[in-house]
Amino acid sequence: MTSTSAATVPLPTVEDSWARIDAWLSERAPASYALLRPPASPAEIADAERRLEVTFPPDLVASLRCHNGVVLSEGAPAFAFNGPFSGLTDIVDNSLFLRSVGDEVADEYDEEEDESELNAYWRHEWLLITQGVARDAQDGLFVTCRAGEDYGRIGHYFNEDAPSFTGWTSLRAALSSFAEALERRVPVGGRVPLAFDGELIWEEATPTVKAEPVSLLGLAARTPEPEPAGPAEPARGTPPAGWSGALVTSGVGKPWPQQVPQPDLVFAEGLSAEELLLRVGVVERETVHERTHAHAERAARSLWAASRPLVRAGLCGDWGFLTQSAGTKQLTRPEVLRRLARGTRIVTLTKQGPEVRLTVYADGLPYAQGAEDRTVSSPREDYVRLPDGTEAQALGVDPWPGSTAAYADFLTELRSRFGIDFSLERALAEMLPSGLVLPVLGDLPEWSCRPGSYVRHFDLGALVERTPAPLFRTAMAAQLRRLIAETGLDGYPEISQAMTAMDRGETPALVADEPLDVRMRTLAAEAAAARPAGGPTWQRHGGAAPLPSTPDDFRAWQLRVDAADALRRFLLLPVPVAATSILHHRLSEDWRSELARDLDTATSTVESA
Repeated sequence: MTSTSAATVPLPTVEDSWARIDAWLSERAPASYALLRPPASPAEIADAERRLEVTFPPDLVASLRCHNGVVLSEGAPAFAFNGPFSGLTDIVDNSLFLRSVGDEVADEYDEEEDESELNAYWRHEWLLITQGVARDAQDGLFVTCRAGEDYGRIGHYFNEDAPSFTGWTSLRAALSSFAEALERRVPVGGRVPLAFDGELIWEEATPTVKAEPVSLLGLAARTPEPEPAGPAEPARGTPPAGWSGALVTSGVGKPWPQQVPQPDLVFAEGLSAEELLLRVGVVERETVHERTHAHAERAARSLWAASRPLVRAGLCGDWGFLTQSAGTKQLTRPEVLRRLARGTRIVTLTKQGPEVRLTVYADGLPYAQGAEDRTVSSPREDYVRLPDGTEAQALGVDPWPGSTAAYADFLTELRSRFGIDFSLERALAEMLPSGLVLPVLGDLPEWSCRPGSYVRHFDLGALVERTPAPLFRTAMAAQLRRLIAETGLDGYPEISQAMTAMDRGETPALVADEPLDVRMRTLAAEAAAARPAGGPTWQRHGGAAPLPSTPDDFRAWQLRVDAADALRRFLLLPVPVAATSILHHRLSEDWRSELARDLDTATSTVESA
């Protein structure tokens, strides 16, 4: 029978691959090509073998006879994340250094039990042959000179992980991949080679983004809200019937106590429950109706909520109050507290593990610069010392009884200090107006609001310095439009309208609770709801059923959130600052050449005007 399988194409020789690499670099990246060193001599190779007491694999000898590594300076030709190929001096120095480190940790590896090639921190027969990302002995490719079936095989070393073999069976195969990547723009380790300003650079390959990610908020809108728990259902903190988990306790027969809820609270002087719900971020009025604390907590943990927090609001004399039942904490966020304290005074009481905090805001800012705030932190008390001297954890007890007591003390202080006569027990049991929060946008971190000099190894600072401000703004607006298109944000009318206004030279206002702001918040909520789909199944809360979304859905939503954040920065910050975010999040591997075209277009438009 005649075989129908295709004949195996032999790998090119080391010399052929280097000839292809040289040709590509000399034509497209001459600055990088100039940093390749000349060949090593046979005498130099023999001296290195003598010093290292190994015989180099023939492929390594052939490679060194083409180029004795590179000159380590800006633009040196690298092999993706593996870094530039090393010359003899670095091969010797780095390999000797790693041997010395390996000798110090050799006791951690039981070579008698496992004689596998990789059962070592660093073997004497390994040679580090690339400089890695750090350009030193911390990471890179190695070739093994150890006799056996793995002789000449290429591995990857990283000082914070175990060494591993790559898919390249030899340096000859690795160099063939290098040449193929240059000629056909084939990804290596998720990066593709490009020539820019005469240098070889490696850029993340343009990802495939799911065009229509699953909307968990849309699914939530079609999902009925859970009914209140029945009287026979065990309270939270009580083990379910038939529970057989082991308790590590300091006593015998200790009951599992029901944990008393101590929710986050905010009291606002002179504000109604309706106003508080609006200010905290409840924009979907269809989710608003009366619930007890237990019902709200149950609903907030269901698919109906789609990971959105749920808050309840009520009145206590002249003060309105908010309480959060479940979900990502909202009543501790400064941006939320500023909204709640607009034109009034608020007092917050929050508990997080060992810490209880009382905070006062007035007219949208921390009152007296926080001088009136109070914090109590208590030690953890659920670990005990056993008679044999070992330590054990007591389960089913309050780990921080000090903070539990401090919370109750602060409730009493509310009466004496602010005249707030509040009954937590009554507030938990009452049917109070409540609704799902569409979290307000977070504050932009201060460190991210400064202009960046470099972004993705691109000299942004130099570009800003040499480009007139109007031209730079026009080019960055074009880059932002490209980012919005490649992430799918252009399908939202609020985003498209903002971009159209920018095309007219306007800067649309980003106003809280207006359509553009709500759209950005909705995108963030979609990403937060889909985030568990991107994590391992063991992280699901309480053995919850899998979500009808995938990691690809989460990635698509997160990319949209990142693009929306870039738009937000363009509207709120100086353009050179916003440019850092825009260029950082661009998806196209050709963004550098696209930026050059956008600058040329902006210049031509101005000159023709």
